[in-house]
Amino acid sequence: MQPTKTGKSHYSESEAAEELGVSVEQLRLMIRSHVVDRDEDLSNIPATSFQPSDLLILRLLAGKTPVASS
Repeated sequence: MQPTKTGKSHYSESEAAEELGVSVEQLRLMIRSHVVDRDEDLSNIPATSFQPSDLLILRLLAGKTPVASS
């Protein structure tokens, strides 16, 4: 699945998962294993939203090749 060219500045958790081609639970697992040190740290994140740069990093962590911009 290739990311859409929407020009969005923020993505919800479900939108980010869709862009990455993973389930929301898989996205949460990636964040738990690569971003936060402890599960308790997740509660310190008031609202989960992602910027395009976040999706790029998560895509690399997921082992997926980023799609080059045209």
